[in-house]
Formats: sequence, C-alpha cells, structure tokens
Amino acid sequence: MSVDIKELYQEVILDHNKRPRNFRVIDPATHTGKGFNPLCGDQIEVYLSVNSAGIVEAAAFQGEGCAISTASSSIMTELVIGKQIGEIEALFTAFETAVKAGQTSDELAHLGDLSALVGVREYPARVKCATLPWYALQAAIHHASGAVESEKE
Repeated sequence: MSVDIKELYQEVILDHNKRPRNFRVIDPATHTGKGFNPLCGDQIEVYLSVNSAGIVEAAAFQGEGCAISTASSSIMTELVIGKQIGEIEALFTAFETAVKAGQTSDELAHLGDLSALVGVREYPARVKCATLPWYALQAAIHHASGAVESEKE
C-alpha cells in the first residue's frame, strides 16, 4: 500500500473517530446487540430500526472504544442504512475476510470508507477492534429486540 493511500486511510479513520456518525441511541430500536473486547475494554452497543421488509431504516451505536472501533462503528452504521439484512450479512463477510485474509484495497473499492480499516490486518490485536462493532451488529440482527453480549477474541 502506498504512503499516500495509508495517509488517506488514516485521515478517514481519524475523521470518523473525531466526528462519529450515528453516535446515539435509537429508541425504540427493533434490534440491539452488544460487543465487548475484554482485551482492550472496548464496548459497543448497536441499535437498528428494521422495517417489515427487512430493510434497515436507521442504525446507530453508543459505547466507548479506541479510534479503530469507533471509526469502524461509524462507517458501519452509514453503510447499513437502506440495506436489507441479507446485504448486511454479505457486507460483514466481505469486511471480515478483508481484515483477516488480507485482500488488497483494489479488491475492496466497493466497501468505500470501510476499506480504510483493512490495514489493521497488519496488527492482529487491532483486527479485533475493527471487527467488534460488526459482531455487535451480527448479534443485533440474529437476536431481534434483545441485547446479547458478543465477546469475540
């Protein structure tokens, strides 16, 4: 990855960390899920409002975490609004594969700002930070109307 691309990705992460999008509680939420990383203390709760057609009308998060988990949460909530649950599942799989398997940024162009987080694959402990909100999202999707603790190491 070129230095210019790394700097751009760093700017994207810092922007989402400093000004997280959708950092709030949705009340009432149709789906909620929690994620906790016991290794670093990051805690994220994801809130979704899903309509009867299975489309996410609103997505938000609350919690405390490092710049990576906050940026990942912010980017994730922007990406899932307007998508069907099946599309979100595919997006989760693509992101998880990218940060764990090391796809190049060219292969991830369709992920938008999310591709900025792929560089964490070089730091295994940071992979957990980037994927934490996504596991909380999975908990929310699979456990509608209830918060489920999702500890992923």
